[in-house]
Amino acid sequence: MGMFKTKHQKSAAPRKMHVRKNDQVVVTSGKDRGKRGKVLRVIPSAGTAIVERVNFQKKHSRANPQKNVQGGVLEREAPLKASNLMVICPSCSEPTRIGARATDDGSTRTCKKCDADIS
Repeated sequence: MGMFKTKHQKSAAPRKMHVRKNDQVVVTSGKDRGKRGKVLRVIPSAGTAIVERVNFQKKHSRANPQKNVQGGVLEREAPLKASNLMVICPSCSEPTRIGARATDDGSTRTCKKCDADIS
């Protein structure tokens, strides 16, 4: 047995997400509650999503003259839990839950409030 303990990461299986890239969403809880933005990236294995101009965090970076990288404090979006996001319906412009409707070529996402298709 070694002297140091090793950290075991759980290998989470990717799960079905109710948000997709380019969806308009509203944040339902946390420090950014009420903010709206576009989903830039979805990370299904972690159950998170990165939303444009929401959940900014500061990252201090050291300068690296060899790579022409300037040092300083960078601000960038951090992932949010997908459970804290609600999709905004493009037709009724309301935050809504997502339903599924079977069609000839699979299924489509629908708005639970106005029953319209969501892309």
